[in-house]
Amino acid sequence: MKKILKTLFFVSLVFSTVFLSCATNNKSASTTQEQTNPLQSDAKPPKLYDENKILKDDGKIEFKGISAAQTVIDMKVGWNLGNTLDAPGETQWGQPLTTKEMIDTLAASGIKSIRIPVSWNIHMDSSYTVNKNWMNRVKTIVDWAIENDMYVILNCHHDNYNNPAKMPKGHGYYPNKTNYVESAKFVYNLWSQIATAFNNGYDEHLVFEVLNEPRLCGTSHEWWFDKNAAECVEAAACLNKLNQFALDAIRESGGNNQKRYVMIPALGASVDSALASAFKMPEDDEAGKLILSAHAYSPYTFAMQTPGAKSFTPALQNELAGIFKRLNDKFVTNGYPVVIGEYGATNKGNLEERVKWFDFFISDSKKYGITCFLWDNGAAEANPNQGEKFGYFDRRNLKWFFPEILDSLVKNSN
Repeated sequence: MKKILKTLFFVSLVFSTVFLSCATNNKSASTTQEQTNPLQSDAKPPKLYDENKILKDDGKIEFKGISAAQTVIDMKVGWNLGNTLDAPGETQWGQPLTTKEMIDTLAASGIKSIRIPVSWNIHMDSSYTVNKNWMNRVKTIVDWAIENDMYVILNCHHDNYNNPAKMPKGHGYYPNKTNYVESAKFVYNLWSQIATAFNNGYDEHLVFEVLNEPRLCGTSHEWWFDKNAAECVEAAACLNKLNQFALDAIRESGGNNQKRYVMIPALGASVDSALASAFKMPEDDEAGKLILSAHAYSPYTFAMQTPGAKSFTPALQNELAGIFKRLNDKFVTNGYPVVIGEYGATNKGNLEERVKWFDFFISDSKKYGITCFLWDNGAAEANPNQGEKFGYFDRRNLKWFFPEILDSLVKNSN
């Protein structure tokens, strides 16, 4: 449960060490051990941002107390505002500025929920303070969706540093011992500010997702978890602590955030990492408020690999069905609903087979109360030499590139 906060002097002493061990959770470590291994300490990172420069939520709306499982079911058809607020600049990755008309059109077409990926470190100063104009822009788009009675998932997206070397201050997080101290400061300070900006003005329709695909960038284990690899075990232990710090920051803000539903990822947001014994859900004073966050571009050979498989065969159906069942057996049946925050099938000029895949993906996951959010990066045209063609909604012309796929999503989710 929540731990007693140490004095600021002790926090400063603990977090001054460079060489850290992320593979142990020995709570009875001596003071000497804590100085060389902050992960053994119960102390949280210090709050370093400028309170006078951050956005504060002064709204008031009643939290209705719907269960997490029912909330996930009620999300129904989910969609991602990809390559937009997660880009260095909102239009820098080829997508237009998000408009209210765009969100209204999505809602009218049957989309019930929207995941809003946001990158924060590029809008943060040296005191870890998020630019107020950026927070306001995020808030504007969130509010457009809320006004359409949509559920919103708000996250921390491309803030995973891209190099295992020591990370510059304020450049995000990286789940290894070299970067653990800086990562903890970043995650805790960021979520303290998001929680302050989004609190009593939002009910269950706003869900927080603490991190997106946290991983060992620049290494052979970036996307492939190996339970026998020391660096993977270390990374999982670090991530467990980072997830806990983010959750603590949210709960400490009080108000509606004391009860808000929070999505928690394993390494890479992968199913394999989530199923590994090294991954632990954080401790929470509020029972039944945590949701597993996972991504599933599965089976890989059909959904993402180019050229890969163009036909969704019975063997691939069985592989996909096994993924949902394992998630159900470990998480759903033990009180943790599951959201597939990203999924999709890259365009290989095989629309009919993709529709079959979507039919199966949505209907089979729904059996376990799992709701899925379509990843949309705006790239719709098939290219035999290039993958990740995950464009579905034409944001410039406000229409769907593949109405057949939209029909599949709506039909199978409701």
